[in-house]
Amino acid sequence: MEKQNLEQRVAIKFCARLGETASETYTKIVKVHGDSALSRAQVFRWHKEFKEGRESVEDESRSGRPVEVRTDANVQR
Repeated sequence: MEKQNLEQRVAIKFCARLGETASETYTKIVKVHGDSALSRAQVFRWHKEFKEGRESVEDESRSGRPVEVRTDANVQR
């Protein structure tokens, strides 16, 4: 994850804990980060998550197909 995204998530968590609205938080994020700010939808989503008790600012791990699949059959080809 990009360092800047992590910083923004920490700021969103801080604002949510202070009791600020998602709109107030978004305004502050844009004021500080400008064009590189998270989208409005992302700020609102993270704000909601933190208001509901989420602690981690990291992405959750995803399941799914791995980037690379190696099997003995593939290696022999």
